[in-house]
Amino acid sequence: MTDQLTDPVTRYPGGGYPEQSQDAPGLESELRPGADHGEDSYRGTGKLTGRKALVTGADSGIGRATAIAYAREGADVVLNYLPSEQSDAEEVARLVEQAGRKAVLAPADISVEEEARGLVRRAVEELGGLDLVANIAGEQQYVEDLADVTTEQFDRTFRTNVYALFWIVQEALPHLPAGATIVNTSSIQAYQPSPGLVDYASTKATINTMSKALAQQLAPKGIRVNVVAPGPFWTPLQASGGQPTEKLPEFGAETPLGRAGQPAELAGAYVYLASPESSYVTGETLNVNGGMPTP
Repeated sequence: MTDQLTDPVTRYPGGGYPEQSQDAPGLESELRPGADHGEDSYRGTGKLTGRKALVTGADSGIGRATAIAYAREGADVVLNYLPSEQSDAEEVARLVEQAGRKAVLAPADISVEEEARGLVRRAVEELGGLDLVANIAGEQQYVEDLADVTTEQFDRTFRTNVYALFWIVQEALPHLPAGATIVNTSSIQAYQPSPGLVDYASTKATINTMSKALAQQLAPKGIRVNVVAPGPFWTPLQASGGQPTEKLPEFGAETPLGRAGQPAELAGAYVYLASPESSYVTGETLNVNGGMPTP
């Protein structure tokens, strides 16, 4: 029916984001305009009924949209975030519980090994097991000149984006049964790196390769590993150093669809790769980037 068709070019406004700045990691409650995480639109159909999920970066942006979708598909969800993001996380927990599922608030700085591993242990304890890990939290700071990238920033970007993934997956593996799924998060930056995101882009390429290797290792155990690679998406990450402030008004305009994506437009990808509908898919990177060509 024609009334069910949605033009992807005009589904959301294109560009026009006001210049703004937040201290990292940024809050959804302070983002202008606020992002769409599917709060009013995502409808579940039971694809993840009874599943036990851990979502990192679940307070805002892509992680928030994923957590909402997982809950509405029937999963209980452990919500990870930084302590400074507590207010955002509490709103997500409310939405998860509104869907009739268990929400566990689990603040932790996953760039610290003991906190990352402790997060997994808590997830297993609170949910009585674990069968779905969505690694979404990320560190991104735009620095125009490599000379200005500090060792501290470079280290934190790799610890948050790469080391944390290693620690979380390694800690989770003894608890993951056959049929469990791991969904990691790469980026268009792995394929078309911006000059001011040298460290971030490098971590995202690493995540692709790590995930492909891990997928081969775990396939015989019945555990699938896949990746979602978003393009430009409107989240607090962009307004808290992920992009230069002066570039925000045109953020996403470079895509063939002519606009940035909204987190709600990513939820389905994370659900698909977590659900039995993708049972023959492992070691794959699913690009959701508004049409930007990738290898």
